[in-house]
Amino acid sequence: MVTVTNYHKRKNASGKEFITLEIQGGLEMIQSQQTGKFYATAKKCNIPSTFDESTAKMLLGTQMPGTIERIDCDPYDYTVQQTGEVISLAHTYLYQPELATSKSSTKQLQEN
Repeated sequence: MVTVTNYHKRKNASGKEFITLEIQGGLEMIQSQQTGKFYATAKKCNIPSTFDESTAKMLLGTQMPGTIERIDCDPYDYTVQQTGEVISLAHTYLYQPELATSKSSTKQLQEN
């Protein structure tokens, strides 16, 4: 399950405003490669929407089936907000909807 936790106003290349929904996955425990200690985290990503701001506000807290997956991408620079440090990353996060598992739903998906 993922949860809509926030929304953001953005502008496209031509300057037109649109809303993205910030979604967050469940709690994950990750082991630090440097210290070996565990820390709690949750994956987040933003997805574009066709909603206006009032609708986006109403959607906060909405849960949807699916997960947020880490995927490889072309390297890019990212500035850590807390420290100002610029780091190079080669991954991003993407929402993956949960597919129906029943035989009839699987058959429908294959036919489409």
